[in-house]
Amino acid sequence: MVSVFDVAKYFLSLVDEEVGDSLSNLKLQKLVYYAQGFHLALFNRPLFGNSIEAWTHGPVIPELYRAYKEYGAGALPLPTDFDSDIFDRETRELLDEIYQVYGQYSAWMLRDMTHQEGPWVQAFEDGGFGTEIEHKAMQDYFRTQLRN
Repeated sequence: MVSVFDVAKYFLSLVDEEVGDSLSNLKLQKLVYYAQGFHLALFNRPLFGNSIEAWTHGPVIPELYRAYKEYGAGALPLPTDFDSDIFDRETRELLDEIYQVYGQYSAWMLRDMTHQEGPWVQAFEDGGFGTEIEHKAMQDYFRTQLRN
């Protein structure tokens, strides 16, 4: 199993600054959330071990948030020490697709999207801020989002 930081660095490595791309902490959180959800749905196991919590602005991995919070809403630095070969082919393909589909949206659009989805809604309504979003809830929801 890779770490949440490996997944974050993978997404950050896809950023093309020359065309004006960037990732904020908020947007990165949502991409990593979608990666975990679809990984659970497709492979019946988590991509990374960290828990995801329901925060005011959607799903958040607290350790990842803290690692990048010094950048505020600004662009996160691109990784200089990253090797994508730590991921198997299927996982790289999944992460590439997540970035292609969801990376086109703004951080706030992704935030709004997660606020319409069952896993965040259920956790936030049931337990409030900081409630863990259960893997089972994510797996069940993201299975309904897969194209047949």
